Amino acid sequence: MTSHLNAMLAAAINAARQAGVLLRTYYERGVVADHKGEIDLVTEADRASEALILKSIAGQYPDHAFLAEEGGASGASSHVWLVDPLDGTTNFAHGYPQFSVSIALQIDGQTEIGVVFDPLRDELFTAQRGRGAFLNGCPIRVSATPDLAHSLLVTGFPYDRQTSEHNNVRQHSAFLMRSQGVLRAGSAALDLAAVACGRLDGYWEYKLSPWDWAAGILLVEEAGGRVTDEQGGALGSRPEGVVASNGRIHEEMLDVLRNA
Repeated sequence: MTSHLNAMLAAAINAARQAGVLLRTYYERGVVADHKGEIDLVTEADRASEALILKSIAGQYPDHAFLAEEGGASGASSHVWLVDPLDGTTNFAHGYPQFSVSIALQIDGQTEIGVVFDPLRDELFTAQRGRGAFLNGCPIRVSATPDLAHSLLVTGFPYDRQTSEHNNVRQHSAFLMRSQGVLRAGSAALDLAAVACGRLDGYWEYKLSPWDWAAGILLVEEAGGRVTDEQGGALGSRPEGVVASNGRIHEEMLDVLRNA
């Protein structure tokens, strides 16, 4: 099984790097965005990146299934690839340099491989269950920050934030009062990667899709961190919220969320 997973990880890395080259090309020349919703964007680059990734991986594993942001679910298999071809589309469309490619492989519902690639910084985050997490081949670990008061956090806001009361505004305000700072960077996959490598101490967000967090949570867990839903339980296939941290501040984060 290990050799098979190594080959699948290599396939994910290859696809992510190819997609990263493609995204850089689009980014440097500029793209026009379409609206999936009032503030939910999609670009030609999203679609082209997804097509490239699916073709690359399916060429090696034609019997595997896919769950991708733009194309949805396809195929039926115990092996499912979760693909976000451009995580941070709003940043990308505005020319802001914070976006990524995220690819994960789930086998029988458990994430076994995670890859997050930042094409502008050439930072490749990889994880394989039980074998650690890495940044450009070097092992990474979560931070040692001991408490919430000294923590730098990151979050995001749902696309329906203008119409839904469950929009993370109260939670964001509560964390601002309890922590050293709260960022809003715009790519959930990179947010989780930043927690995994110790640049940030904690992350929470609501109303995500599996392709947003599947690779990132494995990075955090394999780097020694903790990931739960907003109640502190195990993540299901579609949790209402995702909370990730260095582990040391996790209970404090859950306490803030419960009280907010």
